[in-house]
Amino acid sequence: MAPRILYVVTEDWYFLSHRLPMARAAKAAGYEVHVAARLKDGRAGIEAEGFVAHPLTWSRGSLSLRDSFAAVRELRRLIRDLNPAVVHNVALKPVLLGTIASLRLGSTAVVNALTGLGALFVDGGGSSKLTRKLVEFALGRLLRRARSCTIVQNPDDRDFLQGLGVPADMITIIPGSGVDIEKFQALPPPPPPVTAAFVGRMLHHKGVMTLIEAFRRVTDKGVTLRVLLAGDCDPENPGSLAPQQLREFASLYGIVWLGHVTDVREVWQQAHFAVQPSRGGEGLPKSLLEAAACGRAMVATDVPGCREIAIPDETGFLVPVDDADALAEAMLRLAEDEQMRERFGAAARRLTETKFSSRAIGRETVALYDRLAGR
Repeated sequence: MAPRILYVVTEDWYFLSHRLPMARAAKAAGYEVHVAARLKDGRAGIEAEGFVAHPLTWSRGSLSLRDSFAAVRELRRLIRDLNPAVVHNVALKPVLLGTIASLRLGSTAVVNALTGLGALFVDGGGSSKLTRKLVEFALGRLLRRARSCTIVQNPDDRDFLQGLGVPADMITIIPGSGVDIEKFQALPPPPPPVTAAFVGRMLHHKGVMTLIEAFRRVTDKGVTLRVLLAGDCDPENPGSLAPQQLREFASLYGIVWLGHVTDVREVWQQAHFAVQPSRGGEGLPKSLLEAAACGRAMVATDVPGCREIAIPDETGFLVPVDDADALAEAMLRLAEDEQMRERFGAAARRLTETKFSSRAIGRETVALYDRLAGR
């Protein structure tokens, strides 16, 4: 019988967009793949891969004790019924609740993937200091579970966990699922006007408001620049912008809000460079990886995760958080220098090929599963 692996994620769409390559690698290595998530439109996509989907009733935005206890009971029943060789919890909430659910189930190994620390640890992210302290306390103890390992996506998050008391040999750096460099090929530059694009959810902690202000300052200087925003609002996230806000900004400043885009390559076909003005909490921004694979230069804030891809004067520029002037200046430099954009874009593509290929990262992740499962 093939050993089972259970991925625990909040939403089915997140699994399909962020964890599919490593699940495919696990299946190719002989694992029977199961996925537990809140199932909506993504169930058919999960099952089409030959994976088994299990519905969870939890709410991604809920932090109540009652909902958390109910989720732990639900997960514990599923883990006991499936008896997987490995449970792979993805993102902060599944890491906390999935690890609690697996306690004293010694036959199952646990991989905890922290995909960045999220808005919880970003100043102004809406969470209280008490909440952050409780989460830190829980992480410092749960991530020391026997037969477990925690995956982080950048050195800053590794250092953060070590500061909480998690042993260094129980942490490994694997940059997410990487990027499919066969699917995301280097693209030729689009025709004028020069266009910048942001891909991501329309959240305050993603720096969308700073980007809008920086764009206003660029255009105030008489520079012709087009900006695309690609991504949905998130009504379950208290930091989400409202659709009406975005429509008003688009009308006022001439920004193009595309909403959800099924194939993000269509965005990079239109854009000359990428902008990621995140306020922090990133693991390794998937949007920047995909932009880099498409041969696009980038401007990003100097926060963990972003600085792993936007390398100053090599693949792009880094600017301080919440600094609309610095962001505007960096965007202006790229908008006015075609040769610089091409040089940075070519270097970005090479970086994805040598360091962030999803195929190589899939092999590395499966090797971790095998080690923990004793294969």
